Amino acid sequence: MKRTRIAILLGLFLLLPSLAQSQPDRGREQFFDKRGPRFQESDLRITNLEMSPDPARAGQRLGFEATVSNRSSYSERMSLFVKDRDEVVAEARDVLVQPGQNRISFPRGDYRLSRGEHCFTVEVDIERSRRPVDLAREFCASKTPQGWSLSGSRVGPFFVEDLEMLPDVARPGQDVRFKVRLRNDGRPLRANIRIQDRDETVVQLSDVPLSRGQGEYQFPSTRYQFQRFDHCFIVIVDVERTPYRIDAAREFCAKPLGWTVK
Repeated sequence: MKRTRIAILLGLFLLLPSLAQSQPDRGREQFFDKRGPRFQESDLRITNLEMSPDPARAGQRLGFEATVSNRSSYSERMSLFVKDRDEVVAEARDVLVQPGQNRISFPRGDYRLSRGEHCFTVEVDIERSRRPVDLAREFCASKTPQGWSLSGSRVGPFFVEDLEMLPDVARPGQDVRFKVRLRNDGRPLRANIRIQDRDETVVQLSDVPLSRGQGEYQFPSTRYQFQRFDHCFIVIVDVERTPYRIDAAREFCAKPLGWTVK
């Protein structure tokens, strides 16, 4: 019995240092797993802001709805604030923002429109740290005959999410077709869409309906002459004879490996 007790005490004596060392490490791992740099405010972007009612008349109480893009892989609870200059005009408290696109509704408050133009920004508060959120565009309510409007007659903005060429790889003298995935963040309209290589029009679609949101547009085949070392394509939208060059997710340049935009 005495020998058994001695063996147990000796085993505990040898085991205690390793336990003492492992516990802080495990606690530290758990701490950094919960509190580590998993989510960054820079991962947030406001891609759209809507006002209700729109148009709004003087004296009407306003509600807002924002589309918040979370480009991280993590969800986070936060509070969001719509501001006009330094004034908070609407707020949404303790909202869970998940990866991807989130529609956030702001309850109607006491804010009322009065000036000629009101430009709104969005701030986010995470753990009592408040800062502005990156905006895809400026959100300004303009005065129209019907009242103030965030959409009004404003055109765009437009954004090219992808451009494909078929076939890809293409050989000189071969017929090619283009397909563009385009997003319209403004009002629905009809427009001409053309693809340009520097100052040369490659192919065009005429009088195309551009709905709000994302759409795919197939262009007719064209026997475009690939002659230089590279050809970089841009997309232009013509609305009532006014050209609007479009921001793109990346450059779409065909290089002579055959000719490919991939």
